[in-house]
Amino acid sequence: MQQRAAPRLTFAIEAARAVEHAAVPTIAFALRIGSDRPVRSVQLDVQLQIAARRRGYHEAEQERLWDLFGAPGGWSEALRTLPWLRTTLSVPPFADTTLVELPVVCTYDLEVVAARYFASLTDGHVALEFLFNGAIFYADDGRLQTVRISWESEADYRLPVSVWRAAIDRHFPGSAWLRLGREPFDRLQAYKGRRGFMTIDEAVEALLDEARE
Repeated sequence: MQQRAAPRLTFAIEAARAVEHAAVPTIAFALRIGSDRPVRSVQLDVQLQIAARRRGYHEAEQERLWDLFGAPGGWSEALRTLPWLRTTLSVPPFADTTLVELPVVCTYDLEVVAARYFASLTDGHVALEFLFNGAIFYADDGRLQTVRISWESEADYRLPVSVWRAAIDRHFPGSAWLRLGREPFDRLQAYKGRRGFMTIDEAVEALLDEARE
């Protein structure tokens, strides 16, 4: 019997939400997968990117994004696509179409480029690009077959900044993480003690006020 063509898949992101009960900040994307024939399973590799060029930025955001892209006057060349993360997903058997949840873990470590980008935004949407790779498992003439998914398979989605903020605020309300080297941290702790401050926040605010003056 002649072997039939392998399944062809389509991908679309239909929605996103901050996961309420999760051990770490997580966004769940509703991923719609379509196929022109039944599949036994799909093992997806997902590469998620931020299309920074595909939105505008007001003055306050431009100031906060200076360390990522430089002076706004050069953004026509400096704005670039930023990598967010790579993850995997196992999709159970389906025919025609299925809707699955793609969980994406978020971090508030401002050493991570994607986190620093999101934290610099106040509102609006972020243009995301999902690139899909992996393997499709399907039956053909009673035998299990597999075929690779090309990285050309992709989907776009405009994520509201408020969804990312909600995911972070469930775990870190009103705060941010900043990693310091041991020596600067020890100096900051000593400054805090000498000045009699109760918290690191008070010490940092005093240093910023002194720098401004």
